[in-house]
Amino acid sequence: MSRPWYLRESSPGDGSADTGKARAPSGPGRTSHRLAPVPTSAEVLQRYRGTAVEDLLAYHNLGHPFRSHAQAEMLIAMCMDHRKMLRIPENFAFILRTGGGNLRRFEFKLSYAIAIGGVRAVCLIAHNHCGMVELSRRRDDFVRGLVENGGWDRRDAEVHFDASAPEFEIGDPVSFVAQEAQRLSRRYPKVLIAPLHYDVGDGTLSQVVE
Repeated sequence: MSRPWYLRESSPGDGSADTGKARAPSGPGRTSHRLAPVPTSAEVLQRYRGTAVEDLLAYHNLGHPFRSHAQAEMLIAMCMDHRKMLRIPENFAFILRTGGGNLRRFEFKLSYAIAIGGVRAVCLIAHNHCGMVELSRRRDDFVRGLVENGGWDRRDAEVHFDASAPEFEIGDPVSFVAQEAQRLSRRYPKVLIAPLHYDVGDGTLSQVVE
């Protein structure tokens, strides 16, 4: 297989990302995973080479020129946070935005993109400073805000939070996205599921690795 268009002029790498450049995730909680940055094409993990995941990293992190895409090459699931913006061309990806990038209530849309849209790669993108982390601590703010901004009755707002928050709350974002990637890989064994992390400080994507 020939090398991808944007790797042909770059120096080769083994894709292991064990270069000493990986940075630890920020935020509460402990994780057995780490972040492997992609400052050059050489740091792309071997399992992503020649896939739409590599294309995403090349477009967003490395500023490679856009190619024309006739149809979606992948599905990207990411948080609804307004601070996240991806640099990708038109028609490149289906995008689902949910709180914390959590697909637990949105799997049918993922299944549709795979079954009908034909995508064979999915990126799950977590980020630092996520509002879904330790969501239970924000119960009072949520209830007060829904009453003041949404016109809800206080008791209804409390019931709404208590019924839904446990399903959408996440712990450490890096561990969450890695575990979700493992879960979805078992559910869709023919699809490449890639956990990534978006840094809202510098806007870059990193790969999540064991």
